[in-house]
Amino acid sequence: MSSITLLALDTSTEFCSVAVYRHDPAGGVPALMVERHLDTGPVSSTHILPAARDVLREAGVTLAECDAIAFGAGPGSFTGLRTACGVAQGLAFGAALPVVPVGTLLACAEAARALRVDTRRVLVALDARMNEAYWADYAWDVDAGDWREVQAPSLDAAEQVRTPDAEFVVAGNAVTAFGERLQAALQAQAVLADAMPRARYVATLAARAFARGEAIPADRAMPVYVRNKVAQTTAERDAIRQAASHGPGKEAP
Repeated sequence: MSSITLLALDTSTEFCSVAVYRHDPAGGVPALMVERHLDTGPVSSTHILPAARDVLREAGVTLAECDAIAFGAGPGSFTGLRTACGVAQGLAFGAALPVVPVGTLLACAEAARALRVDTRRVLVALDARMNEAYWADYAWDVDAGDWREVQAPSLDAAEQVRTPDAEFVVAGNAVTAFGERLQAALQAQAVLADAMPRARYVATLAARAFARGEAIPADRAMPVYVRNKVAQTTAERDAIRQAASHGPGKEAP
């Protein structure tokens, strides 16, 4: 990989995560990662720009010295995805830089490999609220040194998440949210609930994508929602509460 400097943003979860990635193998500069990963809840928008200023200052680079701005494109929190995309676009327009959208589920797979270096297959499953999970299936391509998408990001009930056809680990917080309802996790080699989207993994994936020529103009950047429906209706919420109150195997009166 040639010399590259990236600013990466992710607000797809309750964390505001910002990182600077810098690598210059020709100049003998080792890879540098400076990150702020803050538990901000639903108010990431008030923290993201100060965090970006902090990591740029700590890394000793200016925004103008970056080659691109990467962001966690989704799926994830609707508000969070819009925040990361909008800030990435605004900074990119101001500095005349391209952007690199990175899938948040792919970032979870990258996190799993960072936590467990021998990982070759990752089933990613995140709590999507509304009784559903965002999920995808990725395989590590040894020859390419990158991920191959086996199953594109999808949205289903936890029981409908499909088990990979090879040994695998599960990444993401869906196991914590759904327990044994995520039946695929029962067959996994390991469950890595902490393998979640964050800026350092977005940056690492974006560096590879940038090297492949996958950066795009800022005005083409868009969040990846997967779900088009933001909230349940009152009737749907009542039905879920009623089903939960009767428990499994009980009939409603």
